[in-house]
This record gives sequence, C-alpha cells and structure tokens, in this order.
Amino acid sequence: MASASDESGAYEVYTQSFPSGGGRRQISPNGGMGPQWRRDGTELFYYAPDGKLMAVDVKSGTSLEASAPRPLFEFRSGNGLMTVAPYTATANGQRFPINRVVDDSGGEPLAMAINWPALVKR
Repeated sequence: MASASDESGAYEVYTQSFPSGGGRRQISPNGGMGPQWRRDGTELFYYAPDGKLMAVDVKSGTSLEASAPRPLFEFRSGNGLMTVAPYTATANGQRFPINRVVDDSGGEPLAMAINWPALVKR
C-alpha cells in the first residue's frame, strides 16, 4: 500500500504492507503527494513539490526493495492542495492522464445564449 502523510511536517510518500500495516518505509526523500501504483506493482509514481512526476522501481518479496526516485517529466497540477492525485497511470505505466492548468490567462469572455430554441425557429 502507498500513501502520503504530513506527519513529519511536510508531505512524504510511504509504503507499507497491507493489511498488516507493517514494514512502513518512506519513499520520497524530498516531499511527495498522490502516490499511484503501476498495475503490475513494479513501479510507484508520485507528484513532487517541484512539479515533477517521479517514478520508483519496486520489487516486493519478503521485504520491499525500492530504487531511488527518478523524474519522468514536469507539469503544473490543477489540483490545488492535492488531496486527490492530479494524475493517474495507465496499466503499463507509459501514459499519464493529467488534471492540470492549461491556460489561466483569462482569455475570451464567455457568451451564453438563453432560450436558444426560440432563436433557431427564426
């Protein structure tokens, strides 16, 4: 199981066995949120405070072996406090649908048509 906690004063990503809850281990060395597993359990992804999506190779057995985190790419999350991960990983861990800010410059004003069926009849 993977989760994020701010018990150390900053959000970090942890793993632990489930359902026993033993073997808790910190995965993110410099902060992290929104952990997501690759479907086959060989990789764990998380969103780092510097805006990078990080990947950790994982081997499970009698104890969990985890590689050092490596950055995959950078993006700006559109999810504010990130109580929910701003992305998800596809089954093979090769694609990441992301909830992100595309353009926050304001752009064009919104035009709204009220009672549009009456306009179509004209």
